[in-house]
Amino acid sequence: MRVTRPMLALTGAVAALALAGCGSGGDGEDGVPATATGSLEHLAAEAKCEPDMQTDADTIRQALCKKGGEKYVLATFATDRGQREWLNSAKDYGGYYLVGRKWVAVGEERTVTALRGTLGGTMEEGSEHMNPGGSHNRGGHHG
Repeated sequence: MRVTRPMLALTGAVAALALAGCGSGGDGEDGVPATATGSLEHLAAEAKCEPDMQTDADTIRQALCKKGGEKYVLATFATDRGQREWLNSAKDYGGYYLVGRKWVAVGEERTVTALRGTLGGTMEEGSEHMNPGGSHNRGGHHG
């Protein structure tokens, strides 16, 4: 099956809608490690997740991860441009994003904030229209 850009955007949007939720948490600036790099499997191991692969294509690899009762999507990209295009499309649907070099974790705010303590990265937030009461009132980019 050939994976197309609209299909990838839709997959990201569905993941964001399924996993996004309002949570509380600080900005988490203290104790943030250097941003992790590597394959999806390496990042998942760092996060102590056994990845359930959903998409395994040349341009994107995407898996569902569970940690306790919380779920998130972990995706890696072949290029920086592909990552940014995916993020731009997915963020239209809301959600919270932990962004590293050629990887993204998507989930509830508290989940990706906690994950940031392990993987580093920068917090970003999706559309304010899909995150009512979210931190978009403070800007859409943290870290």
